[in-house]
Amino acid sequence: MQFVSTRGQAPALSFSDAVLTGLARDGGLYVPESWPQIGSDEIAAFATQAYPAIAERVISPFVGDEFPPGVLAGMIGTAYASFRHPSVTPLVELGVSRYVLELFHGPTLAFKDVAMQLLAQMMDHILKQRGVRATIVGATSGDTGSAAIEAFRGRGNIDVFILHPYGRTSEVQRRQMTTVLDGNVHNIALKGTFDDCQAVVKGLFNNHRFRDRVALSGVNSINWGRIVAQIVYYFKAAAQLGAPARTVDFSVPTGNFGDVFAGYAAKRMGLNIGRLVIATNENDILARTLATGRYEPAGVTPTISPSMDIQVSSNFERLLFEALGRDAAAVERLMASLAQSGHFEIPAEALARIRADFSAGRVSEEQTRDTMRRVHELSAYVLDPHTAVGVAAAERQLGRAEAGAPSFSTATENPVVMLATAHPAKFPAAVKTATGVEPGLPLWLADLYSRAERYDVLENDQSAVEAYVSASSRAAG
Repeated sequence: MQFVSTRGQAPALSFSDAVLTGLARDGGLYVPESWPQIGSDEIAAFATQAYPAIAERVISPFVGDEFPPGVLAGMIGTAYASFRHPSVTPLVELGVSRYVLELFHGPTLAFKDVAMQLLAQMMDHILKQRGVRATIVGATSGDTGSAAIEAFRGRGNIDVFILHPYGRTSEVQRRQMTTVLDGNVHNIALKGTFDDCQAVVKGLFNNHRFRDRVALSGVNSINWGRIVAQIVYYFKAAAQLGAPARTVDFSVPTGNFGDVFAGYAAKRMGLNIGRLVIATNENDILARTLATGRYEPAGVTPTISPSMDIQVSSNFERLLFEALGRDAAAVERLMASLAQSGHFEIPAEALARIRADFSAGRVSEEQTRDTMRRVHELSAYVLDPHTAVGVAAAERQLGRAEAGAPSFSTATENPVVMLATAHPAKFPAAVKTATGVEPGLPLWLADLYSRAERYDVLENDQSAVEAYVSASSRAAG
């Protein structure tokens, strides 16, 4: 399996090279040259299989023969041994045909662990096989950073630099990053928004001289290794609900578009998915884009779902590539327009293709709190704010929210799966305000608030970050 850039100017790479490279040298994102297929009988059999077995079947076509026999299975087993639920990603029924897919049973209580724990195993193996080092630089709106730090901490051949927006994450999110004191971990609090952090990271990758000197690699959702690991739980959840005989709809709280693109990838691989709901908070660029065809970032508004406070959704480029018939030149033109004029218009035919698979909904702060309150009252289930955005968007796009239990039956007969992307204890203040419940951290994290922190505050300046990384990365010599 080879992987090609969405902008068409970078060389095609193997799976291992795509994982280590992250962002393509032409600024594009890597996608598989074709979508492998999984047959109906195999998908149906997933209903009774353990998560690691499903993961190996879904991921192996992308890896091919790059890892020796048994190595991929070993990586998967190690990655998910750290999860504190035997199903890894359990389904919880909230009501008739309404399910929450809990993705927060990993070590940092967020869905990013599902991909990051496996990505760390893969990168560590590849680097050891090649006898080289890497410098990981990533941007986070809250959860990616802690998941990356936890996955890569203490590894002798990797240095990790994570940029988070200064003062714009929850305290739990921040402390999960800044209390990890391993020597290979470096936390940078950037004076700006997540989009500023992401722009700096992209700038580092596009500075090829710097990139090569420090052996730069990325673990944001621009890395195909992140996406491929997330495809798995769509297959698992849908099979448990009767796929492929039944069509399943998914609602995904969305910031950088990686998680919902993984659902699209699963559909391209043969999974019977009906609608993919893009659930946004008040930073609603994707909802506006699907409504109007115009992609135009606006200012970032801080919300109680901070991991979604994003206006530049990088992975949307992958979807554009597919919707444009894999016309890399057309993608390049749109990205150039975004850089030059701050927006682009999606051609009508491509927009129609996107709308055929996706719906999108904007959820206000008031609606988020109301959803948290209402679900707790009706189901005794505590949602974190991000998951609440996904639930609210599903109600509005696939059914209707009523005074009683929300009903989807008037709009869809399909089971509806809403991705629960974080444990409510990561956002205790928001949860308590909405529900009156103050969610506690698990016992193994109970001392988080008393742990020592270590991080450095930097100006929103790429050169300052380059200097910081250069001074601390062992790969830079």
